[in-house]
Amino acid sequence: MISTLLWMSLAFSQAPTTFDTHFTGTTLRFDYFHSGTAGEEHISLDRLRQEGDWPGSRTRMIDDTQLGKYLFEVLDADSGTLLYSRGFASIYGEWETTGEARGGSWRTFHESQRFPEPRKPVRLVLKKRDAEGGFVEFFSTSMDPNDRGIDRSALTTAGTPWTVFETGPPAKRVDLLILGDGYGSGEQETFHQRVKHLTAQLFASEPFKSHRGDFNVRAVDVVSQDSGITDPRTKTWHQTALGLSYDAFGSERYVLTEQNRAIREVAALAPYDALILLANNEKYGGGGIFNLWTTAAAGSGQADYLVVHEFGHSFAGLADEYYTSPVSYEDFNAPGVEPWEPNITALLDPKAVKWGDLVPSETPLPTPWSQAEYDVISRAFQAERQELRSSGASEERMNRYFAEVKKRTEPLLAGEKYAPNVGAFEGAGYQAKGLYRSSVDCIMFTRNPEHFCPVCSRAIEKVIALYTE
Repeated sequence: MISTLLWMSLAFSQAPTTFDTHFTGTTLRFDYFHSGTAGEEHISLDRLRQEGDWPGSRTRMIDDTQLGKYLFEVLDADSGTLLYSRGFASIYGEWETTGEARGGSWRTFHESQRFPEPRKPVRLVLKKRDAEGGFVEFFSTSMDPNDRGIDRSALTTAGTPWTVFETGPPAKRVDLLILGDGYGSGEQETFHQRVKHLTAQLFASEPFKSHRGDFNVRAVDVVSQDSGITDPRTKTWHQTALGLSYDAFGSERYVLTEQNRAIREVAALAPYDALILLANNEKYGGGGIFNLWTTAAAGSGQADYLVVHEFGHSFAGLADEYYTSPVSYEDFNAPGVEPWEPNITALLDPKAVKWGDLVPSETPLPTPWSQAEYDVISRAFQAERQELRSSGASEERMNRYFAEVKKRTEPLLAGEKYAPNVGAFEGAGYQAKGLYRSSVDCIMFTRNPEHFCPVCSRAIEKVIALYTE
């Protein structure tokens, strides 16, 4: 197998002239603090940090996908020319929709944006979607690549990178990096086995299966002081390398971390465009935030599904299509505004639905389905799930519960008249009414399917192209 260094050297020798004109080929990281409430937000610089060689595309520098709640831009300081951009979402962007934020409480989250090091001074800009869905600048700062304040110290040695599989140079591939949390010094082999298994599961699902050759997958061994991750609801507290924890925003199954800087330092040991963080836990849980990272409990009996579903969020900006499970968000999708996520719609104009080219002419919009019947079944299962968790049910019992849910819902949804078709099925994005998903069932809706629906698949392929062209 050709080494990563050789792939990189080949990529550099063939780099487009336009990239070399503006960039050095090194990666810089803009670390900052994102603070505020639901009514105001502020950005303050932490530092600029040099990483390794730039792993991203050297031709698709401008993000034209229109994904993300936020947009990061790098502009030439003299001409104002846009040199680089990427859409993203964030923990702060989710938190500001919670009751805590709306009650006036202040929080601060650490965030990072990575970009190729410019040869000349630039302006770093953060934009956010307004009520009409457009991006509006709310922060900018000047950056001079000759600034002595840029941290160019050696990268951490607190991790050992290794290759799962490699198909080409980083600049022409999606570089997926997997980190483990809650794995002690004697548990690294367990981490390796789970990485290999879950990677195989991800690339057994379409459209990733057909695009395996567009990916490189690597991992970094990171040793934690304790085994397992924190779970405040069970009064379980652990010291781990990446700080993963259940109960994010009060949701018992939501796994997040606020130790962004520690994660970025470890991740910088290998080329990456996307991150998956695997928790050493059996309890069902995970999360995914667009262009940030995926989290998943790798020891869960549902880990295969968790990684695929949550990676749909973090890699392609796919929305949750379910709406009966409890969440901590309030008006996550504002009424009367078309969601930016590619797989749900407010159906403000049925004649111009964003996936209209995939809808068969005989399919009505909105598309009828047995929502009332499904809701009775699903809400009963949600009540059972809450009772099981409250009573401290074992993970073995929870896995039987998940199997029971699938047994009841899979034939119901598969038997729908328009199940084979792309349409607009009401119920999506945590809302039973007013938001619509493109298929009656999908990995983003239930645990039933093995592959993404046509609309989600196309969205994933668009993001793959952003990193491989």
